[in-house]
Amino acid sequence: MKRSVHPVKKLAGTLTPPADKSVSHRAAILNSLAPGEVVIDNFSEGDDCRSTLQCLRLLGVTAEKITPKEDSYDTPKLRLSSPGLENFHEPDDILNAGNSGTTMRFILGLLGSTPFTSVVTGDRSLRTRPMERIVQPLRLMGAHVMGRSNDSLAPLTIRGGELTGMEYTLPVASAQVKSSLIMAALFANGTTMLHQPALSRDHTERMLWAMGANVVEDGLVLVIKPGSKLKPLNVNVSGDISSAAFWMVAAAAHPNASVKLTNVGVNPTRSAVLDILKAMGGRIQVENPRMEGGEPVADILIESSDLHGVEIAGDQIPIVQDEIPVLALAACFAKGTTVIRDAQELRIKESDRLQATARELSRLGGRVRELPDGLAIEGTGSLKGGTCRSYGDHRIAMTLGVAGLLADEEVVIQGAEVASITYPNFWEDLITLTSS
Repeated sequence: MKRSVHPVKKLAGTLTPPADKSVSHRAAILNSLAPGEVVIDNFSEGDDCRSTLQCLRLLGVTAEKITPKEDSYDTPKLRLSSPGLENFHEPDDILNAGNSGTTMRFILGLLGSTPFTSVVTGDRSLRTRPMERIVQPLRLMGAHVMGRSNDSLAPLTIRGGELTGMEYTLPVASAQVKSSLIMAALFANGTTMLHQPALSRDHTERMLWAMGANVVEDGLVLVIKPGSKLKPLNVNVSGDISSAAFWMVAAAAHPNASVKLTNVGVNPTRSAVLDILKAMGGRIQVENPRMEGGEPVADILIESSDLHGVEIAGDQIPIVQDEIPVLALAACFAKGTTVIRDAQELRIKESDRLQATARELSRLGGRVRELPDGLAIEGTGSLKGGTCRSYGDHRIAMTLGVAGLLADEEVVIQGAEVASITYPNFWEDLITLTSS
């Protein structure tokens, strides 16, 4: 599907970004570990989280949407009932993670201690993404995992069983791999110690602490002891800061903008995009800070800003990698040069995001140079417009949609429909900000 976006003279309004996909995945999967019933408020309606629910249902979990009453201001709710991991049954069909790397890696960790055989696959894109970083440590713990390309690509066959705790150093800072191994470790024999090279998002640890798990954080070391009786946890999912980032950049880079974003999750392991935009000169106010289910939440006001180039690298990358494409767009409108380094992991996302970002922003008139591990963007203060493509990547599609609001001429995005993977109402919200 093509989508045309035209530049506008003003951006204004209030939006609540969609439910945080990362928290939604965890609310469903971690609650499935414990027997009982919970209600998850504001569960993400994106394609990725639907894939997670489909996989859980095949294992014996019941998940049904509670539709708000007509004329109600309630957010959609999900009622989830699980027999507990120990009572999961062998699926009678292949577990399909769709386009969701989170679903695939989390489900593999969950299946590590189940005494039956499962096959996990995904769409064409996900079947090209490397999985050895989770396959190898699960094997070290005692799970049997096989797959394509020397057991590194899906479809993957896994037969769990009695796992043994271990001491393991993660090769990269990855919340998905870390979370998968934590889930496996909770049901292993003996203690597991995970060494992280840098911090990554900690939604899993926070939720498991609330559920009663014995997970201890000591700097970059996580110690997981099995045997805790997990308690089901009702969760109110906050708005996704990665989705909010598109409107932050739109407002900061536009010459006449004031946008307020409500109920946004501002977990310190996710909110580096705020710090980076502030460092670039962004006029950003964080208001009404509060806690929701162990997660910090706030409202964010962003106004037109005079941006300047910065360097984004090192420990910032693992906690801002989803926002790199839209930050590169912001850099096109900043004075000076912005350099992004240490971001080679973006080459194995839904697309090669470094290559896609450089190509498409350059196609629109940006001065963007691709580096082996990042990007160099020379800010010119403008983009021309033109026709570009999403590469089937939701974050590229949404970045280009925001570019259309800021460019001098129309931007046409081919493959715009993939925005729904993370943000089902992205294009409607874009129109909302332009019609105020």
